[in-house]
Amino acid sequence: MMMKKPVILVLTSICVAALLLLPSVIYPEARSLSLSFSTIRESIRSWQSGNLSDESSSSSSSSVSAMNLDDDDDGDDVGVRIRDADIECSSPLKVFMYDLPRKYNLGMVKKGDGINQELPWTDKEVAPTLKTRWGVNRQHSVEYWMMLDMLQDDHDPSHNHDGKKEKKAAVRVKDPEQADVFFVPFFSSLSFNTYGRIMLGPEAKIDELLQMGVVEMLMESKWWQASQGHDHVIVAHHPNAFRYYRERIKDSILIVADFGRYPKEIARLQKDVVAPYEHVVPMWKEDGDDSIADPFASRNILLFFQGRVERKDDGTVRRKLAKLLENRTDVHFVNSLPSEEGVEQATKGMRSSRFCLHPAGDTPSSCRLFDAIVSHCVPVIVSDKIELPFEDELDYTEFALFFSAEEAIRPRDYLLNYLRNIDKEHWLRMWKRLKEVSHHFHYQHPPKTDDAVNMIWKQVQRKLPAAQLAIHRLQRHNLADRM
Repeated sequence: MMMKKPVILVLTSICVAALLLLPSVIYPEARSLSLSFSTIRESIRSWQSGNLSDESSSSSSSSVSAMNLDDDDDGDDVGVRIRDADIECSSPLKVFMYDLPRKYNLGMVKKGDGINQELPWTDKEVAPTLKTRWGVNRQHSVEYWMMLDMLQDDHDPSHNHDGKKEKKAAVRVKDPEQADVFFVPFFSSLSFNTYGRIMLGPEAKIDELLQMGVVEMLMESKWWQASQGHDHVIVAHHPNAFRYYRERIKDSILIVADFGRYPKEIARLQKDVVAPYEHVVPMWKEDGDDSIADPFASRNILLFFQGRVERKDDGTVRRKLAKLLENRTDVHFVNSLPSEEGVEQATKGMRSSRFCLHPAGDTPSSCRLFDAIVSHCVPVIVSDKIELPFEDELDYTEFALFFSAEEAIRPRDYLLNYLRNIDKEHWLRMWKRLKEVSHHFHYQHPPKTDDAVNMIWKQVQRKLPAAQLAIHRLQRHNLADRM
């Protein structure tokens, strides 16, 4: 009987939170309510470990009853959120892609003498491949994969891939009148990484000029003018992408890695899409580790981390974690810079580890989470602000563990002891679920059903009701101005 208490507590609290949040779902501008569940999470952990006493259950109940009401009215605060997971994307999204000169997109991938960078890339040309296996160009290549998907000369919502019929979440239309959304194929992340990384000098000016060119083209577009960009999709995945003209595209549907460097007036979960980084370690096929008789025993590293320790902002937690985790016999914690050799070491290490540590970087997210997922290594996410891709469809608690920064650096090996106490049966459940969901985080061309690109387009489709509301309200105000 004692084990049922936290379950009842969790279910009751979630129901209460749902009822409180219902007005903000029905009326998007209603004030949002945020309920903190840190104590519930502690109760779940204790219950899973079989350590919940009547006293701790009572304490959790009293803590949960004191709700934290957040005055933030954007509906995107961290806490319990009711999302639009029930919206079915039964028909493919119709996408019109602007014919931008190639200097704004694939021309940055394929350069050379004699190439006219003012001509748009056509679906008759073979798209160049990304040459880098690792690094920021690869990690933030969402824009590349989304454009390739639209270049595919296939207007059927299904297509064959390796003899299998795949379903596309979005199809390209050549007539703007038929479009649900307008895709702007500007490689803003690659532009920053190619020209703007130093932030100053003549090359940074090239990045600024490219951004200016895109904005000027959009301002002249009658489709942009009709909606003020609300139904336009723009990829700005790198934290510094499109940094000069963000104010001009703030009403568009932005594809981002997280919201760490965006003010809420520019980017927020209510209108924008969080997309996964492209993983840099090779994807382990779903059946890649099925031949191993005992996956739990074969993974002899408890916790794996390899990457930069010195980071800014929320990433300062890495330095504190290093002091706690370095030189432990069952932990691989190594400070390293990206390199070809480092990718090979990380591939082997993640596949040999039960848990992979994902602390915040310069922003709440990093590529490491998605490397862990495709390596079937249970992610241990340490962040107070992270937003995750496709969370309205995926329950991350089924295949990942979450700790606040405060919890992760608690003394007396709090984090390690918690991981050591997770039994084989529990870990295997999470490992099996990882294998089931890992294809959602994989970019490829041609795309496959519900892979990363298709999942992103489905997310865009779910943002359309809010975008349409904004457009209708805009038309109402425009009508008032004419009278």
